[in-house]
Amino acid sequence: MTLHTPPAFDALLVAAPPKVSAEQAQAVAAQYFGLHGACRLLTGERDLNFQITCADGAQYLLKVSNAAEDPQVADFQNQALLHIQHCDPTLAVQRIYPNTSGSYQIPLMFDGQPLLVRLFSFVDGICLHRVEHPDVALRSSLGEHLARLGLALRGFFHPGAGHELLWDLKHASRLNDKIGLIQDPEERQLAQHFLDNFERHAQPHLKGLRAQVIHNDLNPHNVIVDASQPHPVRNILDFGDMVHAPLVNDLAVGAAYQLGSQGDPLEHAAPFIRAYHRIAPLEPLEQELLVDLIATRLVLTVTITNWRAALYPENRTYILRNAPSAWRGLKALADVPREVAQQQIRRICSEETL
Repeated sequence: MTLHTPPAFDALLVAAPPKVSAEQAQAVAAQYFGLHGACRLLTGERDLNFQITCADGAQYLLKVSNAAEDPQVADFQNQALLHIQHCDPTLAVQRIYPNTSGSYQIPLMFDGQPLLVRLFSFVDGICLHRVEHPDVALRSSLGEHLARLGLALRGFFHPGAGHELLWDLKHASRLNDKIGLIQDPEERQLAQHFLDNFERHAQPHLKGLRAQVIHNDLNPHNVIVDASQPHPVRNILDFGDMVHAPLVNDLAVGAAYQLGSQGDPLEHAAPFIRAYHRIAPLEPLEQELLVDLIATRLVLTVTITNWRAALYPENRTYILRNAPSAWRGLKALADVPREVAQQQIRRICSEETL
């Protein structure tokens, strides 16, 4: 089956990553940010991320954004980070720093590529995905941090917040043509089943839900913890998928990566959901739709990554990093009747308020 021409808002997902060497990045860090040190390329998908280590031991992340990045959307992300720092200064999230001229983003040209460069904090530790068995304390810490992040972003708005993003759950229906690219017929049918559930049960209610700017990508690769003491969370990274959307979507995205693959899939996610609900209580309709939205996030993960891996086979391993756990989550949810899962969500939330 051939790849379909994507809609305009997929530009970032189909654009090839920029091409910038570590030496060029090192020169940019020195010229525009006054930072002199070693430069190392980190793994990434859409952008290039370079770890800058200065002589005094200070570390930073130099991000070179894809040529398809809208400068207004980049500014939206920048201003959101500054807003979070103002509203909740102790929240463990990525920080953004200005260049020597006071600007938070620099448009540059590299070998004919129009690119955007920004400087962020870098926190030592390991990504959450490397913690084999996250305990209740760590899952609870993650839920607390996400709830605090939502509270810090409450009331924040920016002209770039309404941009269209395929990773936004409210656009899930636009994946119908890409589900056909999943080769395994059983997996394709499973993804279609949950997308149909979304369209039937959740989509009609989305406009009636509380909405605000959300992080929208709390996956284990975007969370930094201490290697020897994983609890509490040390840093939340990557605000590149941030968007204005129903607030509960943020919880659904995070919970999708907390599911167990055997037995009750919601058992492992319960501490995460419970901790979130304690700080930012879910409304009854949000509780009812949460399981549908969790499953929809998993559908987005398996479908979009499958499509992008076909576009960029040289980066296939990184692009598909979350797909195996997403398939396990979908298969586990398929074994639980929707009504039973909804009852579990309500019970998890009520336990926190007893």
